Amino acid sequence: MKFEATPLTEAIGAILGHNVYDNDGRRVLRKGRALGDDELALLAGLGRDQVFAAKLEPGDVEENEAARRVSEAVAGPGLAMRGPTTGRVNLHAETLGLVRVNAEALDRINDCDGVTLATLPNHTVARAGKMVATTKILPYALLEETVAAAESAAGRRLIRVDPLEARIAALIVSGTVAPGRSAGRERLVSGFETAFRGRLEPLNAKLSKVRFVPLHGERGTKGLACVAAELAPQTDLLILAGETAIQDRHDLAPSAIEAAGGTVICYGAPVDPGNLLLLAELDGIPVLGAPGCARSPKRNIVDLVLPRLLVGDRLTRRDITSLGHGGLLEDVPERPLPRRRIET
Repeated sequence: MKFEATPLTEAIGAILGHNVYDNDGRRVLRKGRALGDDELALLAGLGRDQVFAAKLEPGDVEENEAARRVSEAVAGPGLAMRGPTTGRVNLHAETLGLVRVNAEALDRINDCDGVTLATLPNHTVARAGKMVATTKILPYALLEETVAAAESAAGRRLIRVDPLEARIAALIVSGTVAPGRSAGRERLVSGFETAFRGRLEPLNAKLSKVRFVPLHGERGTKGLACVAAELAPQTDLLILAGETAIQDRHDLAPSAIEAAGGTVICYGAPVDPGNLLLLAELDGIPVLGAPGCARSPKRNIVDLVLPRLLVGDRLTRRDITSLGHGGLLEDVPERPLPRRRIET
């Protein structure tokens, strides 16, 4: 493709490179327009004898065709294409789900000269119709070999949306609330129940059961283990929460999961708020041990892992430890020692 100042006598069929304005500052021709007799006559009437324009040559792929081809190569299941227009194609989610991006393949695509592909971050929740990626071809045409290289770099459809199917969850709240102190117990349970219902329902999940387990030494561990073993087979996700966050790998909650026959996958996360996270598995069901900040509607560690657990990911310790980059989130007032008290 040639992109240069071109005499009007040689510009028929070329693509206008820049917007054209009349003497009053009004735009009369938009860039990207194919130049025909009418456009050339208008330019001549403005006193122009040449125009900056693009002229495609053999082996060039026009911008819209290039955008379509690249987008078709990168788009996986759960995505709908809109466009192309002006060298751009947008990819939209067809259903509620999680955006999945192959970051290495994305880098290879964007290393192709003249091709840009921007996406939402990996594992972002996207609702039906939300734009999750956009392809933009920068010049008015690309060489065929550049388009082919971008198609090859895409690999096996580097972007997709995995649907969030209907799921059910159970919540076990534990605490040392004394017998007869029903008001304290209700406040404790209500705080976590309200917060988790608010998080689960937008993700196509329901909180089907809520149980309270009193904690009194070894009996508390056994009681928590029994309730966990009872509820796990009835749910897709088991959530543990308490008046005090899990303080140690051998605290009551992880000990109860192991006593019930489960496995602790990870304790602790490099995310604040949310350091005191527990991730475990019981009878093949993921178990989320929630820190106290889970009672807050503000974004915290629970919002990072909950969608992935509901979509069916079986998270590993590495999945959790990798959250440190970007893991400093906005503080929440529900924490017993907010950052501002430390800073002052």
